[in-house]
Amino acid sequence: MSWIREIDQGEAEGDLGELYADIVAKRGKVANILKVHSLNPGALKTHGDLYLHLLFGRSRLSRAEREAIAVVTSHHNHCDYCIEQHFEALAKFEKDPERLQAIRTGRFEALDLRTAAMLRHAAMLTSRPDKAAEDDIECLRAAGFSDEEVLDVTLVTAYFNFVNRIALGLGVTFDEDEIRGYSNQSCLAPV
Repeated sequence: MSWIREIDQGEAEGDLGELYADIVAKRGKVANILKVHSLNPGALKTHGDLYLHLLFGRSRLSRAEREAIAVVTSHHNHCDYCIEQHFEALAKFEKDPERLQAIRTGRFEALDLRTAAMLRHAAMLTSRPDKAAEDDIECLRAAGFSDEEVLDVTLVTAYFNFVNRIALGLGVTFDEDEIRGYSNQSCLAPV
């Protein structure tokens, strides 16, 4: 559901039909954020590949850290669709309700130094990217991040800024069923 025409699963043919079939086989349904790409199957495939690489690929960042970046970035962009999707995923890894709420609401002082530094960087890069400076990278290093991890924090933050703008710019909607009920939370996009 969005402000533009979308091709539903029952109408999809060719490459789009194959992509949808793959998504349904892995997840049980096609998320609205993926369906909005239906007029451009190549973009859907490329977007899915990037998502899988950044969220599930090899990284020194944990999956929980990547989901926390998604929540914070989406919070700063006021993207309810992505906040809800990724808060749900984060809650599968982070069981402390106080930490979960601190991440969701941007109260980073309640978090450990590493997590707070990472999420402050994601928030700054989202809200004030033109103010990024080498000192910001030094803050991450001081919190224990390697340069590889700094790159991954930046890539995941940039990715969610991209997705937030797709969701917000095209009016992608969600309901309770959209957020929950996927058959496999580890396969969120086509391969």
